[in-house]
Amino acid sequence: MSKNDNKRVFLIVLDSFGIGNAPDADKFGDDGSNTLLSISKSDKFSMPTMGELGFFNIDDVECGEKSEHPKASFARIIEASNGKDTTIGHWEIAGVESENPLPVYPNGFPEEIIKKYEEMTGKKVLCNKPYSGTQLLDDYGEEHMKTGDLIVYTSADSVFQVAAHEDVVPVEELYKYCQMARDMLTDSGKHAVGRVIARPFVGSGKGNFIRTKNRHDYSLKAPKKTALQYLKDAGKDVIGVGKIYDIFDGDGITEKIKTANNTEGMNVTIDLAKRDFNGLAFINLVDFDMVYGHRNNVDGYAQAATEFDKQLSELLPLLKEDDILMITADHGCDPATPSTDHSRECTPLIVYGKNIKEGFNIGTIKSFAHIGATVADYLGVDAQLDASSLLNIISK
Repeated sequence: MSKNDNKRVFLIVLDSFGIGNAPDADKFGDDGSNTLLSISKSDKFSMPTMGELGFFNIDDVECGEKSEHPKASFARIIEASNGKDTTIGHWEIAGVESENPLPVYPNGFPEEIIKKYEEMTGKKVLCNKPYSGTQLLDDYGEEHMKTGDLIVYTSADSVFQVAAHEDVVPVEELYKYCQMARDMLTDSGKHAVGRVIARPFVGSGKGNFIRTKNRHDYSLKAPKKTALQYLKDAGKDVIGVGKIYDIFDGDGITEKIKTANNTEGMNVTIDLAKRDFNGLAFINLVDFDMVYGHRNNVDGYAQAATEFDKQLSELLPLLKEDDILMITADHGCDPATPSTDHSRECTPLIVYGKNIKEGFNIGTIKSFAHIGATVADYLGVDAQLDASSLLNIISK
């Protein structure tokens, strides 16, 4: 393929859409997890457009109807990094593998961390446990309103979350406290969590507290230069849709578009397909993970997959001659298992475009980083990443 200007890549991450446990899933306590298989058993599940592209033809996919003439190239990918979280998964998609897992805190943060944070902020800390974000407000919201203490909590992910009522701790002040936490944890080295998250809420009391849209993430920087930074440095557009900007702490992003949910994320993608740009549109659809996977909502997850598939059918006809569409995931989150945590699973890769081979099974490959390398290669940018480009084998 020639490396002309004005090429566009649409890279969509179906957050947590795993397709079967990875070979080392047992080391992560996830043996037997299969997000796709679990949701496919729901009567809410229907993905004919993905099926036509070759989704159900991917190695070891155990559900759906295989297409006789898939329209795309496709692969199963095994994560190379040592983790199963959003941050590491996206770093790897962007070309950077991570040998070290990000720290998690199933028993809460160490006393020395909490004590230091209290000294820095001048405020006491409530909770300090892994907690459901919605239940947390009922259990600690009223005490927070009386005392002004910050509610600090974590989850199965590598996160340090700080919740505060907007009338008690103004949003900008909460952001300041979260930046303090980000700096403190990064400087500590071993406690450098993937994300610090500000969780503002409102409401008058237990039962009617709700989180607002003023959430803000403070992400750990990738350990080295990602494909996004190489693209930006080469003068390409890098449009981050959804939480992409937050995941990469803005590094390599030339335009940020926030979205409220999957539907809005796909609507933005459809709008971008109608507009001129030269580079990458990188989209994260978070509802699969945040709204359904972590809440063990099989039918909800299945319905979200069905709705995505319908919007995908609207996107495909808008793609231009030199466009490439890539669809993948960053980890699993099987909603049918007792766990509400992410699952160590293989992920899909669909690559579609008028210059991409149809019905080509790339097979099973190790490392999401092939994706970032392929994007950079297609856009004519020399990038030193942790895996090779697939472009030479999937191009017509």
